[in-house]
Amino acid sequence: MTAQAPSARYEIRLRGVLGDCLLAAFPDLDVETRGAATVLTGGLPDQSALFGVLAQVEALGLELLGVHRLDARVE
Repeated sequence: MTAQAPSARYEIRLRGVLGDCLLAAFPDLDVETRGAATVLTGGLPDQSALFGVLAQVEALGLELLGVHRLDARVE
């Protein structure tokens, strides 16, 4: 089975500075702290994968501040 290249990059902003334990739930995303927020950035293969990340955010009780698609290309 061949791995599919990510079709879009997203920035997901969460309230608070997350510790290593919570960040372990998002192993495929890059992490950056900006002030009092944690920003997850990375490529996701499709919208279903994005919804999966957002479901994980909800399941962990994290506060979602925003989701931004970094490349606006329509394929």
